[in-house]
Amino acid sequence: MIDQREETDRIVVGVDGSDSSKEALRWAVRQAELTGGVVEAVTAWNLPPFHYSIPRWLPPETGEEAALESQARTELAAAVEETVGSQPPVEVRAEVRNGTAATVLLDASRDASLLVVGSRGLGGFSRLLLGSVAQHCTQYAACPVVVIRSSGQ
Repeated sequence: MIDQREETDRIVVGVDGSDSSKEALRWAVRQAELTGGVVEAVTAWNLPPFHYSIPRWLPPETGEEAALESQARTELAAAVEETVGSQPPVEVRAEVRNGTAATVLLDASRDASLLVVGSRGLGGFSRLLLGSVAQHCTQYAACPVVVIRSSGQ
């Protein structure tokens, strides 16, 4: 017997709280409505790089990883609710994973029908048309990628 979940289109969307990621989430939900799919809203969390820089290579303090993951969950839930409401028209699953944003999105979308990302996230280079995560995803994703530009860009 074939698992019905495998037959459903799964659309992975990267959500970091930026305007373009919220636009990407809106777009993904509309696409899922058209295709009968589900949306997996994914965010990444990672330890700050200073933990591993020379000469200060230190393991994270007890509870720091849990606190970062918890904060990422809270921020993702808030972004999803703000963007598509508490009762979206399709199933929206929230997924928080440890790692760099590009790696997390590529792993999450490995068996997806589509990966949707905003053109630019919360990074500091505001003049770039395409952020590093979106560029990396378009180059290396195993599925089609849609890049959504925020109306404010």
